[in-house]
Amino acid sequence: MTPQPAPTPARRAVTQLDYRLETATGHDIDTLWAYRDRGVLDDPHAQLVDRHRTLASAQIGVAFYLKLLNRLTSGEFPVDGALFVRIDRTVDQLEEAADARDAAAAQKVLAALEPIEAAAAASTPDGGRLSTDDRAALLAIAGGARLHEHLLTGRLSVTASSGTRIPYPQMQQLERAGLTVRDTSHPVHAGQPVSLTDAGRAALLDARRTSATPVPKSPARPGASPSTPAKRR
Repeated sequence: MTPQPAPTPARRAVTQLDYRLETATGHDIDTLWAYRDRGVLDDPHAQLVDRHRTLASAQIGVAFYLKLLNRLTSGEFPVDGALFVRIDRTVDQLEEAADARDAAAAQKVLAALEPIEAAAAASTPDGGRLSTDDRAALLAIAGGARLHEHLLTGRLSVTASSGTRIPYPQMQQLERAGLTVRDTSHPVHAGQPVSLTDAGRAALLDARRTSATPVPKSPARPGASPSTPAKRR
């Protein structure tokens, strides 16, 4: 029986924490990994991505040897001494991969993730409700916006396609809350496109629904005449 090749991570493994990372940071996992490779993340986010990467890599090893074990026991190969040796070896390799995954347990990722989630929640005003200014900023960004850096002064500014200017500190707050994202593949001096994340679009939609909800009328006081006059007979 020909030896099986070692596992090669052709694609990123999916973990149970992917969605929480994406929600807290406003970026998908592939983008976070790319930002880490380019060295543009701050220390808390870099540590989070490193731990998530270790967990994902460990999960790849477990999945590989589990799939190999299923293949060896599927009846595809003759049942002989060589098969039993191969099965025993694969079980040992699967156990080692599981130990490596447990060493990179999700608890380590959570320890780095939870402070970022708390910061994102705290930076969203009114417990997640958008202020009038934030709602106007998201509406402007939804139509297209760019972050520019003045070559001489180094001052940053955000300008929407509509011509609306958004204060940079406000843009930073929305970005920390995971509501907006910048395309950092473009240099700042040339203009970085700014767009809404899925969380930003959901927050804006929720704000629209809230503002569209009619205010309930207060009930009439006992003995008071109705607001609509009765029809004459």
